[in-house]
Amino acid sequence: MAKVLISDKLSPTAVQVFKDKGVEVDYLPDLGKDKDKLLEVIGQYDGLAIRSATKATEKVIAAADNLKVIGRAGIGVDNVDIDAATQRGVIVMNTPFGNSITTAEHAIAMMFACARQIPAADASTQQGKWEKSKFMGVEITNKTLGVIGCGNIGGIVATRAVGLKMKVIAFDPFLSPERAIELGVEKVELEDLFKRADFISLHTPLTDKTRNVVSREAIASMKDGVRIINCARGGLVDEEALAEALKSGKVAGAAFDVFSEEPAKENVLFGCPNIVCTPHLGASTSEAQENVAIQVAEQMADYLVNGAVSNALNMPSITAEEAPRLTPFVKLAEQLGSFAGQLTETGLKGVRIEYEGQVADMNTRALTSVVLSGVLKPLLSSVNMVSAPAVAKDRGIVVEETRREQQGAYENYIRLTILTERQERSVAGTVFSNGKPRIIQIKGINMEATLGETMLYITNHDKPGFIGRLGTVLGQEALNIATFNLGRKEAGDEAIALLEIDGDVSEPIVKQIEGLEGVVQTKVLKFAL
Repeated sequence: MAKVLISDKLSPTAVQVFKDKGVEVDYLPDLGKDKDKLLEVIGQYDGLAIRSATKATEKVIAAADNLKVIGRAGIGVDNVDIDAATQRGVIVMNTPFGNSITTAEHAIAMMFACARQIPAADASTQQGKWEKSKFMGVEITNKTLGVIGCGNIGGIVATRAVGLKMKVIAFDPFLSPERAIELGVEKVELEDLFKRADFISLHTPLTDKTRNVVSREAIASMKDGVRIINCARGGLVDEEALAEALKSGKVAGAAFDVFSEEPAKENVLFGCPNIVCTPHLGASTSEAQENVAIQVAEQMADYLVNGAVSNALNMPSITAEEAPRLTPFVKLAEQLGSFAGQLTETGLKGVRIEYEGQVADMNTRALTSVVLSGVLKPLLSSVNMVSAPAVAKDRGIVVEETRREQQGAYENYIRLTILTERQERSVAGTVFSNGKPRIIQIKGINMEATLGETMLYITNHDKPGFIGRLGTVLGQEALNIATFNLGRKEAGDEAIALLEIDGDVSEPIVKQIEGLEGVVQTKVLKFAL
């Protein structure tokens, strides 16, 4: 019988779900806070069910000799070392949709509290003061709400705000014009949102691209008297800059449920005028706690008992029978999606995937999920192979899948085409007899390339001397070229260079390459191998 440890506070319903499905369970809700004790006992268990208190670090995972699955009751997996889990063959699951409504409602509540200074007025009144004139608020009706990140939670916030007679504008690179119309929002660029919004609510994951998305410069560009709500992730807002703006009156109010460091016992925002702070309560309702507890227990039990995989962050849903044949194509699909996703910088309208030859007879649904996950992950770190189709649908991204018999020289062939508001871009690949995935075409230009951990992608005009100039820059920066792949449409026309680099390519080096004669675009791409 499989055995699961619940090391955080979950609804007791989860315990019963495990038992009903034939899984032994130990409910020790305070164990996750004791790192040494967790390390001591984790080797006994096949599954670990957690919330945010337990830290599933590399050290913990290394000590978990029998561990097969980690289940996070909630969406955020910041407390799980997914790379370490993957290397140890441990599946990491989450429950991405269990607390969406609860979190969205908390954001709306925080907006009201901020607009009417409710917490401060409550404290004043209970102290026996009657400072009616001190707490002058503002209406939200007819005000402009700027939503940064209009996915599942952001979309709910947007529709609630529309119902409150607010004008809603939204920035989200993956929000299609059709989905924006359905939600009743106006899709705008981020700079425009900052200039127009009376209230700004953040609903995006924390990634390298979104860290400090509300920066000092962004705050300076906003309306005087703007109000900012963050119930998404700490680190999305420059807290020091916001504190200064609250004190100066540039920002009239703020409401924060999340902070750059948690638990937030101290923070530069504490004590600032007109700020409302709560201790990460976004998912803290009885309904949400029950939903995510039941969902994570069902998912983990189904995997441990039946081998079914759902909402996994580090593998797609694939049956045991088809896994050996499909695995190399999963890797190819992941690489194609990640390649295209990292190069996509404008609004995504559609994704077209063509399967040709042997791969067309396989489980292309799983492969399509992997492709979509790779495309969306650079901006939506929480997306996984199972949730990717739902996320794409939620954003109005049209997904087309075509299967056909072999027509060209390759026995199997996958082509991914990304349709944005400005262009189409395609990338294609195959799996050779050795089981290794290979890129064979980019933007219609033929080339053969194996992807490494760090790749340098450059488009340029095909002119003599480019390779020498590029090599000189990399050589001067002591960056070794592991592989060098070239392709072009025809002599003197558009060309592509795809290089595997040993080490990291810094932003200053990218700027140097962008300044070389003939260079059109330079991107550093990262791949999990």
